[in-house]
Amino acid sequence: RVRVNGETATVGQSADPETDTICVDGVPVTPPERRVYLMLNKPRGYVTTLSDERGRPTAAELVADCGTRVYPVGRLDLNSEGLLLLTNNGELSRMLELPQNGWSRRYKVKVHGRVSQNKIDSLAGGVTIDGVNYGPVKIVLGESQGTNSWLTITLQEGKNREIRRLMKHVGLEVARLIRLSYGPFQLGGLKKGEVREVPQKVLKEQLGEKFKL
Repeated sequence: RVRVNGETATVGQSADPETDTICVDGVPVTPPERRVYLMLNKPRGYVTTLSDERGRPTAAELVADCGTRVYPVGRLDLNSEGLLLLTNNGELSRMLELPQNGWSRRYKVKVHGRVSQNKIDSLAGGVTIDGVNYGPVKIVLGESQGTNSWLTITLQEGKNREIRRLMKHVGLEVARLIRLSYGPFQLGGLKKGEVREVPQKVLKEQLGEKFKL
């Protein structure tokens, strides 16, 4: 029933699905697609869709050399930058995006406006804006100069444009938004536009056995 390069296979015979033609009952056997896991430092001005009808540059263009089509885990909008995870493992991508799995996202955010502890505290327990419920966030005030301040914001939900809407809700305008981490994955010293593949061994160490790679 099994033939390798047109010859009947023998017990214990080795074959390479990449270079040998292997058939079972006359049907060619194709090797499974190699799983790819990437970290990208997405520059500002790139969209995270695979293509853009308006001709804007895409994150997919920056990872085109990986050898397969990969999809972003979560999103960063056009004017946001920083860590973006991409993979061709759809099941893992969905699991990483689910809020109930507890993966926090940490951002460094530059805002215009007067920042006060009252404003920060008003968002800590979660708020409802225009009928949309936003969960608790952790905000740490960093360097300030005049009406410009840097905040470190940690959240778990990652709803569409969540940080920008939260800041607008308390009278602050986001001037720059950089994602520093997604769960255990850190932007670190990754340069703008740079791509790094995450080995499966590292993924297993970081994610645990409950995540199927």
